[in-house]
Amino acid sequence: MDADINVTKADVEKARQQAQIRHQMAEDSKADYSSVLQRFNHEQHEYYYTHIPNIFQKIQEMEERRIVRLGDSMKTYAEVDRQVIPIIGKCLDGIVKAAESVDQKNDSQLVIEAYKSGFEPPGDIEFEDYTQPMKRTVSENSLSNSRGEGKPELKFGGKSKGKLWPFIKKNKGATPEDFSNLPPEQRRKKLQQKVDELNKEIQKEMDQRDAITKMKDVYLKNPQMGDPASLDHKLTEVSQNIEKLRLEVQKFEAWLAEVEGRLPARGEQARRQSGLYDTQTPPPVTNCAQDRESSPDGSYTEDQSQESEVKVLATDFDDEFDDEEPLPAIGTCKALYTFEGQNEGTISVAEGETLYVIEEDKGDGWTRIRRNEDEEGYVPTSYVEVYLDKHAKGAKTYI
Repeated sequence: MDADINVTKADVEKARQQAQIRHQMAEDSKADYSSVLQRFNHEQHEYYYTHIPNIFQKIQEMEERRIVRLGDSMKTYAEVDRQVIPIIGKCLDGIVKAAESVDQKNDSQLVIEAYKSGFEPPGDIEFEDYTQPMKRTVSENSLSNSRGEGKPELKFGGKSKGKLWPFIKKNKGATPEDFSNLPPEQRRKKLQQKVDELNKEIQKEMDQRDAITKMKDVYLKNPQMGDPASLDHKLTEVSQNIEKLRLEVQKFEAWLAEVEGRLPARGEQARRQSGLYDTQTPPPVTNCAQDRESSPDGSYTEDQSQESEVKVLATDFDDEFDDEEPLPAIGTCKALYTFEGQNEGTISVAEGETLYVIEEDKGDGWTRIRRNEDEEGYVPTSYVEVYLDKHAKGAKTYI
């Protein structure tokens, strides 16, 4: 610009100032670049020649310590294994000895004693000619099978010494909703069964509700297939049913929790006997002729016909009752719960009371016991724990 004659001096001075400014900026940038480059090279040298070698050195030392400790562990393992080998040998010797001493007969007998049902196979049913008049000989097998073995043989024209069982129908009565008329174990099973049934009903209602909801969604997406509002009533009804069933479940679960809270831990034998409990009343010892009733037209119903036969039998055996000798005791029992004998033929017992067993449970869920010479009767088998004297006269095991 100095050589250009057309440029003014002011323009030349302005260009000179701009050139100096750019030169200064280039020098400053060069100095910054040199400073940053030196710092980078220093940090890179520190990283590769100081930090990384230190890290690798520490890892190496840690690995060497791990190797030493692993060797110590293997040594300890070998020593412990050497000490345990004799013990294992003794255990194996004991297993061999136990296997050689197995008594299959005794094991089978133990299984039979643990799982015997107490029921006897039914006898043959006699042929009955229905063309003959209704007065006929009472079937021995039908009587013995319906009332249990050990009862006297009942036939017309003869007498047999022993207690007479009345053959009237048992009055069960109305069953309470909470099954409070049952013993604790049976009550727990009934309540659990009821809870399971209600849960199944709830599941069915919930499946139905889901199906209705899906159908309503289909109607909403495709109005031509149906009116969604028509399903609202059914959906509300199903929801109400589910709520009612849930309330029922809560009620029965509360009763179940109450029973399980009061139910003590019992042995396998007591749990097995609880399954034999029958909610019917025990067979009372009474004269069935007193219960004979006739219809208004003078004819007899089927039950009255049976009672008329029993009346004849009761007449035959009536003279024998006074001279009968008491049954001998075949063991003892301990009452696990309090039982109020409200039905005829039963006897009340208190929890923890010890009594004599004179007749074992024959599968009907009742055991005959005696407190003294004047007090004897039946109690539910699940309410007592029986200790039989296998050498006592009359003791018998039913499988």
